Amino acid sequence: MATEQSVDLVDDETVGLFTKAVLLAALTAGLAQLSIPIGPVVFSLQPFGMFFAGLLLGPLWGGVALLLYLLVGIAGAPVFSNGTAGIGYVIAGKTGGFLVGFLVGAVVAGAIAHRGIAPKPVADLSVPVQVVALTAAVAVVYAIGIPWMAVVTGLPFARAAALMAPYIPLDLLKLGIAIAIVQGGYLAGR
Repeated sequence: MATEQSVDLVDDETVGLFTKAVLLAALTAGLAQLSIPIGPVVFSLQPFGMFFAGLLLGPLWGGVALLLYLLVGIAGAPVFSNGTAGIGYVIAGKTGGFLVGFLVGAVVAGAIAHRGIAPKPVADLSVPVQVVALTAAVAVVYAIGIPWMAVVTGLPFARAAALMAPYIPLDLLKLGIAIAIVQGGYLAGR
């Protein structure tokens, strides 16, 4: 009689982190739909997805979460602001650089907050470290998004930066709200 053996191809921790990445990608897609077209770009709640991915999952899995979000949108699912989608929207759209910036920002936030690839428990991350991590993420988003927008729209860089300047305080407010949510344990199950 043959004995059956079970082989775990992927450990439970990896499955858990991947599941959280998928959930954060879905959360980011949902938050993107809460958007208002004002000024040159859309004001949305998408940055919360980047913030939570970096703080909760670290650089690797936070990056995976935002990469999944981008890939689903590029494939045609209407997950970007106001139900937009497609590779053309990312590459040739004036907000494409900001979308790519969210991916890089999640990685940067996770790397600063966790100081390594493996995510630490959120309770181990001090508030000042979270503030620095998320501020760096916002800076990365603007550093990628503004030049991209300038190239796509044909605007001079200084004009594109001036158009985006009013969004910075709003993103910093979102940053504060994200830290309050994380500190309150609303996403970490505390």
